[in-house]
Order: sequence, then structure tokens, then C-alpha cells
Amino acid sequence: MSLIGSMAAKLAARFNDRAPVFYAADMVAFSLRGGAWHVLVIQRGGNPHKGKLALPGGHVDHDETSQEAAVRELAEETGITVPQPVFVHQLGVFDAPDRDARGRYVTVAYGVILPDEAPAPVAADDAMAAEWLPLRVAVKVARVGGFAFDHNRILATAIARFDLHHTLGTDLNLWEES
Repeated sequence: MSLIGSMAAKLAARFNDRAPVFYAADMVAFSLRGGAWHVLVIQRGGNPHKGKLALPGGHVDHDETSQEAAVRELAEETGITVPQPVFVHQLGVFDAPDRDARGRYVTVAYGVILPDEAPAPVAADDAMAAEWLPLRVAVKVARVGGFAFDHNRILATAIARFDLHHTLGTDLNLWEES
């Protein structure tokens, strides 16, 4: 075998012994409804975490950015679109090795504040249900482990980024571990 062939074989073997890493994007959408902050959540229609609350999100397609995927997944799962010129904020990368039972998933999370009284969502794609949940309720659900994956951490990050923690009161401190 030639030197180049040998190097190529070693390189291929090195990549074959690694588990794949999947690329995903999630969206935290807030809106004022009736004077109170709400967050858009879905109820998962499939495993893992079937029936649990989650933030809209999913795989990033090969021809899109993670932000485009987050906006697309929001629309696919809830029917809610991000109007222009609303700015979508990157919240961070969530990459704990055990965050998803299906394998190694790395997600880039985004957040957006939609206009007051944003439209009612319509569940579709892999969401069994979709609703605007009062933020106070969502925080309580997160504290008792009612969110799928690490979406409680993503929600906490979004609350801090958009400085909404002051609206929750000290009894709803999401930063405490549940």
C-alpha cells in the first residue's frame, strides 16, 4: 500500500470509531399576552420525552444556518412565523453529552420577542400540541422536570438574556437546580 493510501486508511479508521454528532436548533419565543409574559411551548409527539413540554426545534438541514432552522422549526411545529424586522437573538450552544437519549446532539438556541398578543399556535409536524404558556407556569414546570431534554436550561438562559427574571418573583427562581 502506498504512503498516501496508508494515511487515508488510518484517517478513515480514526473517523469510523467516533459516534456521529447531530446538529440542531431550538427557539424560545416570548410574547406579552393579557399583560403577562408567555412562552411558546409544544408537547412532544414522539420519543424521547413523548408528551413532555419542549421548545420548538429540530435538526438543521444541510442547506441552512442554525438560525434559519430555528425559525423554520418554529413555523413548522406551531404555525408561528417571525415577522420582519424582528431580531432573533442567539442564546448559546447547548452541548452536554447526555442532553438527548438518541445520541450526541448539539443545539444552538435562539430567542425572540414577538409582538404583543402574537397569534395562537397550531400544532403540526412532530408537535402534539402547541400553546402560549404563561412564563410563571413554564418556570414552575421547568423546576419540576416537566421539560424535555435540557430545555429548562435553555429557557433559563432566555429569561436572563431578555431580562425577564424580574417579572417572575423570587419564589420562581429557575436558576436553582431541580
